Amino acid sequence: MASDDSSKTQQEEIAGAEATPASSKLKLYSFWRSSCSQRVRIALNLKGLEYEYRAVNLLAKEQSDPEFEKLNPIKYVPALVDGDTVIGDSFAILLYLEDMYPQHPLLPKDPKQRALNIQIASIIASSIQPLQNYPVTDFIQEKFDSDEVIKWIQHHVNRGFTALEKLLKGCSTTYATGNEVQLGDIFLEPQIYGGIKRFGIDMSNYPVLARLHEAYMEHPAFQAALPEKQPDAPSS
Repeated sequence: MASDDSSKTQQEEIAGAEATPASSKLKLYSFWRSSCSQRVRIALNLKGLEYEYRAVNLLAKEQSDPEFEKLNPIKYVPALVDGDTVIGDSFAILLYLEDMYPQHPLLPKDPKQRALNIQIASIIASSIQPLQNYPVTDFIQEKFDSDEVIKWIQHHVNRGFTALEKLLKGCSTTYATGNEVQLGDIFLEPQIYGGIKRFGIDMSNYPVLARLHEAYMEHPAFQAALPEKQPDAPSS
């Protein structure tokens, strides 16, 4: 569950994070509609971990602030602060949470199922999401126009969803790899949700992914992590 501390400036928040004692609440630097941030919010909710939500406005280029760069040199969200530990990558954050906070395990012990979860996560983290990230789309818009940006994103999302649909063919469990939410699910839903809400992806082409999306939308941990429910989401 997130709490919002919006009374401080970003510089004050980051300076405070760097000096946070290990017993303090987790701090998540996030942007409301970032799918990478959404992954971490889901995991924190699943594990029942309290955290402070620190908004980083990507549209206002706050990720380029020198103080934020100290937390994440690549200048992306999310970043997680846990005492004197600072991690600036969603995949790394999720693996850290799995090791440090083992409640509600995200990775199964079975090697085959474990590998499947990591494969799902890797397809999204390596072959879909980076190609819709702001540095890429800003470059395309600069060279061409906004119409080409959406065509680019739809092409790569559809390519990735086609692969995921084939990978999960025959899936009959509640979630992608079982009847409990696992790592693959945490990567899948933010990408599916963004595909529908932001990029106009036709999910009728992906019946397995569409069914999983419906299941995720009924789960409290996913509901609380939705972009529009974050403190920095636009009011309308």
